[in-house]
Parts: sequence; C-alpha cells; structure tokens
Amino acid sequence: MAVNEEIRASKVRLIDAQGRQMGIFSREQALEIARKEELDLVEVAPQANPPVCRLLDYGKFKYQLDKKRKKNRKKQTSDTLKEIRLSYKIGDHDLQIKVKKVQQFLKEGHRVKLSIRFRGRENIYKEEGKQLLEKVAKEVEDVGKVESRPSVGDRKIEQYLVPK
Repeated sequence: MAVNEEIRASKVRLIDAQGRQMGIFSREQALEIARKEELDLVEVAPQANPPVCRLLDYGKFKYQLDKKRKKNRKKQTSDTLKEIRLSYKIGDHDLQIKVKKVQQFLKEGHRVKLSIRFRGRENIYKEEGKQLLEKVAKEVEDVGKVESRPSVGDRKIEQYLVPK
C-alpha cells in the first residue's frame, strides 16, 4: 500500500475522508489537498485506471487494521490435534472420564487422536483395542465423527475423530 510520496501514478482518483469521490487530480494536487487537511494520501486500488487514492490518517488506519487482524486471529479455531491414550484393559469409570475429555475437545473444535499402545505380550489383544476405539467413537458421535477407521501399527492402534 503506497502512501504520500510513494505513489508513482501521475493522475489519481481522489476519495475524501468521508468516502465521497472528489474527482481525478494530479498526484501533486492530491498531495497538496492531503497536506491541507492534515491527512495522508493512501493508494487503495493501484490496479484501477487511474489508481484510487484516499485521504485518511494512515497511522490510525494501520492501527485499526492490526487490531482487526488480532481479533480475527483470536476467533480462529485452532486446528490442533489432541491425543488421548487408552489401554485395552481400561476400567469403565476411567473410560467414561476419557470419553468426556474427548467430547470436550471436539466441542472446542479440536481434532482428537485416540491411541492404544500394546507392550510385550499385550499384542495378542489388538481386537479388544479395536472394539474399544469403536465404542468410544460411538459414544461421542453426537459431537464428533470418525475421520479414519482404527489403523493398526506394530505396537499401537490409532483412530482420528473430528468435530461435527
């Protein structure tokens, strides 16, 4: 965004501080008008023919833009991945606590990775692990949906859930 002397066009279409068109002026005339009103000449549409310039307080304009960007950044849902680790031999109450945590994450808009790790001889219980992940997915289906079916690795099973 070109400001004041940075503007290179010889003729510009000028818009005043209230948003009304003033007409087409030479760059020098437009700068003169801006100085009289103690404002800056800001090029808002350089691709137009002639380029459109606006009279405004550039410092204030820049401050408001930054404020708007920060506000929009706060509103963005962070697409972070939250991981919940389970065991194939988890108790019912412990499982309900984990399910509530998964529901909370999904309501906040996060993706959730459910994982079950198997150590040593526990590898023979992979079917129970798959059933457990399907049970959790079924319990949270009102707030989230399954992104991928349980994927079986060497020593772990993973499943991803996304918010509805």
